[in-house]
Amino acid sequence: MSKVVILTPLFHRDERQIAVAFKYNESLKTYIKSYPGMCWSQTHKTYYIKDENGVLQSLFKYFQAKGYYVNYRALKDKRLEPIPKTQKENTFSSILLYKELPLELRDCLKQFIVFLKGKRYSKSTISTYGAFVLRYIHYNRSGDMHEWNFNNLQRFIEDVIAKEGYSISSHRQCVSALKLFCTFCNFETFDASLLERPKKSKYLPTVLSKEQVIKLIQVTKNLKHRTIICLLYSSGLRISELLHLQVKNLDFDRSQILVKQGKGRKDRVVVMSEVIKPLLYNYIQTYVPNYYFIEGRDGGIYSDSAVRKLINTAAKTAKITKRVSPHTLRHSYATHMLENGVDLRYIQDLLGHAKPETTMIYTHVAQKDLMNVRSPLDVAVDQLKGLGYTNNKVLISRNIE
Repeated sequence: MSKVVILTPLFHRDERQIAVAFKYNESLKTYIKSYPGMCWSQTHKTYYIKDENGVLQSLFKYFQAKGYYVNYRALKDKRLEPIPKTQKENTFSSILLYKELPLELRDCLKQFIVFLKGKRYSKSTISTYGAFVLRYIHYNRSGDMHEWNFNNLQRFIEDVIAKEGYSISSHRQCVSALKLFCTFCNFETFDASLLERPKKSKYLPTVLSKEQVIKLIQVTKNLKHRTIICLLYSSGLRISELLHLQVKNLDFDRSQILVKQGKGRKDRVVVMSEVIKPLLYNYIQTYVPNYYFIEGRDGGIYSDSAVRKLINTAAKTAKITKRVSPHTLRHSYATHMLENGVDLRYIQDLLGHAKPETTMIYTHVAQKDLMNVRSPLDVAVDQLKGLGYTNNKVLISRNIE
């Protein structure tokens, strides 16, 4: 039995993953950890890898090469449906909920999904909104849909969203989905305009010092990994923007990087660091990327879980105790730009933020001006000294008889 590897579907970090289970064996554990992009989930207590095209076949060949039997029946039987992220693992199945709906309500949900697609919402938004609306419809499936009203909405929020421990962020997404659903249904009494979103939690971003960033780069010996870290920090890219970056979008002559269809389906241009140009040339000559600048083993998109893992490993090697992620490097980029005196409006454009309020968060962590603010106690003592008071009269610390 120690030669058996079991692959099962897993929904983790808002994405489909493949969980790798096995009877404990030290050599097998080491072999699993060696697979590129393999991660450990403390929550699920299992190794996992992102479920992408070709990954299953690659895993099968990888284990078969060492004589391991691969059981992937669970992956053939059923792939997990995307569901909204909650603070607790959801125990319901979207498929089962859908099957329990009357035909009229099934048709309503299908038409709502078509409505969202017509408005050109992203796949992620359609999946999230669709899941929340499915839960609402299932919650009210016994009544007449034409009699839905504000009280139905309120009870659903109280009995499902609040009691099941959804995060504030998910609660806000749910309200947005229900408001849009009411607009779609256009029933006279079905109005979500008075449904309030809870106040958004505000957290200061985690930022590395400039010394920590340099140390993170220095301890990373792998050329591809070092290139990834340098690009994320030097240009403030989101991880999805890095993974979809094409070779043709790097302009070395103008020191620019074209980010195509970033968040919000917007193109933008960011600065290419002069310092990393030799590194980029070295990377291109070594790996010879064809389409994507950072390519996976089969020439496709590189795994985002692999990026997170390599950054986490580099942080541990650099003895950085903060939790470091790809977005931490983006936060550090923006904060250091602000500390270097770059105007907030330029930083907003470079980051691709739609609203200046989003960029304003970095003013709370930038130290350039904050460290120049003097304590009123220091000012008071200096003023008294200027008026001719002796040191003894304004001395703060002295011996007590």
